[in-house]
Formats: sequence, C-alpha cells, structure tokens
Amino acid sequence: MSFTLYDASIPPMIRGLQNLSKILDKAVAQAKSEDRDLNTLLEGRLAPDMFPFTRQIQIVSDTAKGCAARLTGSEPPAFPDDEKTFPELRQRIVKTIDYLKSFRAEQFEGADTRKVTLKFPNGSMSFSGSEYVTGFVLPNFYFHVTAAYAILRHNGIGLGKMDYLGPPPG
Repeated sequence: MSFTLYDASIPPMIRGLQNLSKILDKAVAQAKSEDRDLNTLLEGRLAPDMFPFTRQIQIVSDTAKGCAARLTGSEPPAFPDDEKTFPELRQRIVKTIDYLKSFRAEQFEGADTRKVTLKFPNGSMSFSGSEYVTGFVLPNFYFHVTAAYAILRHNGIGLGKMDYLGPPPG
C-alpha cells in the first residue's frame, strides 16, 4: 500500500484538531481556576497586526475542510465565522473533525494531479494536488495551530510541547 495525499493530509489534520481541542479545554480550565477573563484569551494576539486567537482557530478549520473538499472535487461546508466563546470554537473543531472523518482514502484517487486554484482578493495561486498539500495546506494549517498555541502560552496558559504534539499516533 502506498502513501497517499489522503494519508499525508486528513489523518494529520484530524490529529492536529483533536490536540487543539484539548489545548482549548486546558486553557479554559486554567483560566477558570485562576478567575481570569476568557475574552482576554479569545481576543489575544502576539502582535497588533496579527489575527486574534479566535480567528486562528477559524482559519485552522477552514484550511482543513478546504483541503478535503478541493482534493475530492467537492464543496466544503460553510461555517460562519461568528464564534465568540470557547465552547463555540470547540464545536467548530468537532464539526471540522466530523467532516474530515466523512472522507475515505478512495475519494482522493488522482488528487495528486488534480488542479487546485485558490482565489484571493489580490490574485490567485494554482497548484497540483500534491503541491497544494505540501506547499500550502500543511504549512498554513500548522502555522495557525502554532499561532493559537503561542497566543495561549503568551497569555500564561501552562501548555507544553506534548500538548501541541498530543499522544503518539498509532
């Protein structure tokens, strides 16, 4: 059995989302135990010009569901970016995981050569499926997971590397 784009993208993103969900739970538990304002964490950012914590989670979700949809020639579900609480963000993560789990490896046959075009306000980028996963999806997904983790750490949440990595796969 060969290693496929499904293997390279869907299971790692599910795992990353599961770890992120646990990170959110840990942040809420610590903030509540210290009687801290959760909105400070939700609105937290590392620099004035970066997206806040809430938007980092939304982008992680959008990147994951967009990947699965584009590689299989389907439409991703639309999730409005209106989360304002940790439970709402956690629910978005759960919905994203459920969406990713609805896919099977067979649906990704030929995805490595499928043309993927991303449109942005200032232009577009086109990739093969393989280039899309390795050059855009995974770097973007982990960038925003890392940004969310770093925002919480910066705000005093006691997280460590193993919270980010999660338990060993398998």
